[in-house]
Amino acid sequence: MKNVNIIGYSKVWLALSGLIVGLAVVSIAFFGLNFGIDFTGGSLLEIHGVESSVEDVRKAVEATGHEATVQESDTGAYFVRLSPISEEEHQAVLAAIKKISPKTEEVKFDSVGPTIGNELKKASVTALVFLLVLIGAYIAWAFRKVSYPVKSWKYGVVTMVAAFHDVIIPMGAFAVLGKVFGYQVDTAFVAAMLTILGYSINDTIVVLDRTRENLFRHRYADQTFGEIVNTSIIETLGRSLNTTLATIIPLIAIFFLGGETTRPFVLALIIGIISGAYSSIFVASPLLVAMQKLGKK
Repeated sequence: MKNVNIIGYSKVWLALSGLIVGLAVVSIAFFGLNFGIDFTGGSLLEIHGVESSVEDVRKAVEATGHEATVQESDTGAYFVRLSPISEEEHQAVLAAIKKISPKTEEVKFDSVGPTIGNELKKASVTALVFLLVLIGAYIAWAFRKVSYPVKSWKYGVVTMVAAFHDVIIPMGAFAVLGKVFGYQVDTAFVAAMLTILGYSINDTIVVLDRTRENLFRHRYADQTFGEIVNTSIIETLGRSLNTTLATIIPLIAIFFLGGETTRPFVLALIIGIISGAYSSIFVASPLLVAMQKLGKK
């Protein structure tokens, strides 16, 4: 492992990451994100025990005066999506379904108005951007005593770039999944993004902190900055891989064995955490070395 030269192939890692991020951005621009009722406003009724077809349920709901989209999950649950409705209308819809399928049981009902949905969307974007900027500023401050050979603010920049990398990739994946499988972006997805940010930053800081230690430890040795960063990556590689595996394995189990409603949330976490493990090794550190080389010119 000591002879592994990750920094020597920085251009390859950065080009690969640039390609994946580019595909994610194109996916979002081309397909768009399939926002759930948390952001668009509307009502969602989840019911079990339905003995009628999807088409019959849709006709029963439309007979109450509401247009509806009805989907059946792999577990047999039915999801009825409507525009925002009152509690009285909700009971009327449920009664109409029970009329054609008496054993129907309501599992969950959510209704969000369009104004609240827009406010949630703005608040979620603001929270993500604010958190990225705050973290970058904090890292720059935390590394203020390590200003040679790289200015401390550059540590903050690479941390922000790595975090953006780890958030934009799940978003791009969900743009495609939303188009193909109907996966939606809701408040649970935002919670997943914030969790990914925390994981990504923690993993990146471990590598950068070891770089800070090695810069002090090898200050009299004849090593380039790139060699010290490469040594730091190798020294923390086992920890990063073990932490990632210990996190991913339970998430994969939950994805396959958990309920239908938790699957998109878990999948977003899996994609983001794998991306975070990659970026801490192959994006943040190579980018830091590249910025150091550019600063010398």
